[in-house]
Amino acid sequence: MPLWIPITIAAAFLQNLRSATQKHLRGVMGTTGATFVRFGFGLPFAVLFVLGLYFLAGIPFAQPNGTFLAWVLVGGLGQIGAQFLLIYLFSFRNFAVGTAYSRTEPVQAAIFGLIFIGELAGPGALIAIAITVVGVMLISVAHVPMNWRNLFASLVSRNALIGLASGTLFGVSAVAYRAASLSLGGPHFLMQSATTLLYTISFQTVLMLGWMLWKDRGEIARIRLAWKPALFTGLVGATASFGWFTAMTLQQAALVKALAQIEMIFTFASSVYFFREKINRTEIAGCALIVAGILVLVLL
Repeated sequence: MPLWIPITIAAAFLQNLRSATQKHLRGVMGTTGATFVRFGFGLPFAVLFVLGLYFLAGIPFAQPNGTFLAWVLVGGLGQIGAQFLLIYLFSFRNFAVGTAYSRTEPVQAAIFGLIFIGELAGPGALIAIAITVVGVMLISVAHVPMNWRNLFASLVSRNALIGLASGTLFGVSAVAYRAASLSLGGPHFLMQSATTLLYTISFQTVLMLGWMLWKDRGEIARIRLAWKPALFTGLVGATASFGWFTAMTLQQAALVKALAQIEMIFTFASSVYFFREKINRTEIAGCALIVAGILVLVLL
């Protein structure tokens, strides 16, 4: 089995855990603070990843260059913008359609991978991506009176356009992170991934901290009071991101993002097992499609 597959699955599991802890933090701080925790409290662990690879594994430091810094900038801004649009969607009463279209990220990553760095996914990979995307879109509209005809008819609605824009920025950021890591040219894929993570998370931390100092200083006090759960969120978040960056250094971003849809399976498993929630037929069908798409992807 290619190494990027278990790394991606582990990263998806950790991201699911990080999302759960961020949801808890939103009860004691705002959305900005809960988002900042992912970066600010993950930064020390990103530093440890780089130092650990150097001192414990003996891997030399990577040498950043102008191309690397440019891609980090694009990826970091794209990720923040995508997350902002996704959160903005939740302020609308009917956000399900928009959320469904934001899940087109793997498809858009395949397109931007071809445009930006000349990577073309094979026919089997494109089929796998399409199957997983249909699965997550089904899950997104499972609790609203929506059919496929109405879903496509709503393509020009405000919610759908915001969702598509979010998926676009997520796709751009994924390809940018892969391009950044590859532009380092060595010395080892793990150090390339850790270095990309360190520079990205440093940039995002400074940007978000500056925003809070300018717009909402009270949020900083709330973050300080919740430093213990925030530290755990930073740990699992940084480790998940390290996994994503490593997988995307080894494989095309579109394929990694397609396999990453397995996070939805983890989410449903925890909902059923821990919270005894019931899922409907549409959600079951969506999960089945995700599994089918992943099997096609893995068996390519």
